[in-house]
Amino acid sequence: MDMQGAAERADAIFYATVGEIKPEVEWVHRATTTGSCDVTRYWTVMTEISEQRRGNFLGVVERSWKSSGYRIKTVSPSKEMPSIIVRSPDGFGIRVSFGYKGQAFFQVTSPCVDESKVAAPEQVANGRTYEGEIPTPNVRSGFWSAEAPVPGPSPSS
Repeated sequence: MDMQGAAERADAIFYATVGEIKPEVEWVHRATTTGSCDVTRYWTVMTEISEQRRGNFLGVVERSWKSSGYRIKTVSPSKEMPSIIVRSPDGFGIRVSFGYKGQAFFQVTSPCVDESKVAAPEQVANGRTYEGEIPTPNVRSGFWSAEAPVPGPSPSS
């Protein structure tokens, strides 16, 4: 496999993952980088994921990855910035992590492959495109952005 093939495989991993997230979230392509023998694709989720919904979001992603045979490497249960890192059976490193204001990020890195040119992703992002720097999440979702009550004792009257 060369870098272009690895980039296409990274895209397929990401598209399959976000295809499992219901209701759908908006996302944009962030960047592609190449190392001495690997390629990494990055995506940014533009839908704001509330602190109360991050566990749901990560649960959907984790179930999708496990059903694809990916092996969990690291889970960071941080309340503000949780993340999950997995490895695919064919050696791709995959990460989902949260940043500022509930913005989710995906990253897929290939194993070492043959050097080649790498084209931009063929699939267009499902959200709007941004010139320059990608902003913090600016898409509200009735589900993902909802600040549902956190389970616990109810207030007394």
